[in-house]
Amino acid sequence: MRQILFEQPEFADYELVDSGAGEKLERFAGVTLRRPDPQALWRRRAPASVWNAAHLTFERDEASGGKRGVWRASKDAPQHARGDNAQWPVRWRDAVCIVRPTPFKHVGLFPEQAANWAWSIAVARHFGVARPRMLNLFGYTGVASIVAAQAGYEVTHVDASKTSLAWMKDDARASGLADDALRIVLEDALAFARREVRRGARYYAILLDPPHYGRGPKGEVWQFEEHLAPLLEQCRALLAERAILVLSTYAIGFSPLAFHNLLSEFDGAEVETGELALREREFPGEPTRYLPCGFCARLRRGLDAD
Repeated sequence: MRQILFEQPEFADYELVDSGAGEKLERFAGVTLRRPDPQALWRRRAPASVWNAAHLTFERDEASGGKRGVWRASKDAPQHARGDNAQWPVRWRDAVCIVRPTPFKHVGLFPEQAANWAWSIAVARHFGVARPRMLNLFGYTGVASIVAAQAGYEVTHVDASKTSLAWMKDDARASGLADDALRIVLEDALAFARREVRRGARYYAILLDPPHYGRGPKGEVWQFEEHLAPLLEQCRALLAERAILVLSTYAIGFSPLAFHNLLSEFDGAEVETGELALREREFPGEPTRYLPCGFCARLRRGLDAD
């Protein structure tokens, strides 16, 4: 089994400026953010002056055990990046995500996922149907769903959070999609998948980016190590004869080999596994450096290679 580096494709509105000493420095559409990243164990390359000039810096709240924090704006921070209602658009191709810094250090966009957005677009023409059906479970703010809808997929977007779905609708409108361009469902992922199996539904593409732990809208508990295998069993029944499935994870204590073994149980599956990664800005005299952003496994079945 060969491990692959799923590298972020061209993304004009995003740049990983530098990383190191447990932090990363990023640019989102002209706004620079400095926030923690436990993977960045190495030394920083940019001078301290570059780091200290960040428009927004995330500071952990120790009273919360480091799970929450606040964003501190510099004197040079643009007005739209200041305060509790800070937000601004970030574009990838024709999709727009409204970036909003949250108390949990996230901003509503995971740029490393652009590798999977681009792949889903590239394989769409091989399904042999005008509008292949896609199921995006744990869909979050929905950039993957928006990109897919713009590429011609018939998308069902599922998430257990009302806040995430409202954010997703904002992103869809900002991207120029009509209100009925996607099927949007508030539900527990496993419960929804089981119901779709009972209905005899089929999908040409399934995307999964599950958290380690979560709760559904009716109090359902999601525990990665307990519920991933049952969810993938439902996905096996939902996948069409020609299909793809993407499983990505972050901060999960499992190996890509485990994901390879799980997906290899699908009939006729070709599976590749590896890591999602962000390429850092080039520094003279230094080798290219990548920030690991989680494991990823891709399954394809009945499709020509891209």
